[in-house]
Amino acid sequence: MRSALLATAFALVAGCSSGPGSTGAGPVAAQPAPSVTTAPAPTPVVRAATARRLGLDALKALKQDRPARTLSLIEAGADVNVQDDIDDSVFLYAGAEGYTAVVAAAVEHGADPRVLNRYGGTALIPASEHAHLGVIRLLLDTDVDVDHVNDLGWTALGEAVALGDGGPRSQEAVRLLLAAGAAPNPVDRFGRTALQNARRLGYDEIVVILEQAATD
Repeated sequence: MRSALLATAFALVAGCSSGPGSTGAGPVAAQPAPSVTTAPAPTPVVRAATARRLGLDALKALKQDRPARTLSLIEAGADVNVQDDIDDSVFLYAGAEGYTAVVAAAVEHGADPRVLNRYGGTALIPASEHAHLGVIRLLLDTDVDVDHVNDLGWTALGEAVALGDGGPRSQEAVRLLLAAGAAPNPVDRFGRTALQNARRLGYDEIVVILEQAATD
């Protein structure tokens, strides 16, 4: 390209210097500069397709317990909201399985807290059931609906109580949800409140937490 430009410049100079005593045929007409060919910019469809492929690859890596690979794909532009044939996404799967660093990266890269899993639940619901405290804290800083009810009739608090183990981590999960404004006594599909479930299961510490929340 540089040689072509120099050759053109020399030709123009030579033509313009042809004076009355020169043997040239007159001024040389200015020649257009060589065109520069550039590759077309990728279309949004191509970018979206690539992000989708990377998102599914990232999800596959996470299901193989390779979070470092998932994180690198997220940094490369993986779509953290794209869902596979069973409605898992990087964001939803990471939340359910307690991959806190992946959830943090997904949130930073545009994870939608309103996306629902195959049970019609948000990422917060299974995270609360399993008392993934780091994930719960991250999700409560998003626009997630803390009282969303999934297709099985559970809220995050309902699952934390009825499907948790009642131990210290489950107790803390309940506290975090209540502090975020969760309804303290959601009713499940069996017609039982969270407090009734806590009493039925012998989770005395959670009973106290819920009773205190009901009086606040």
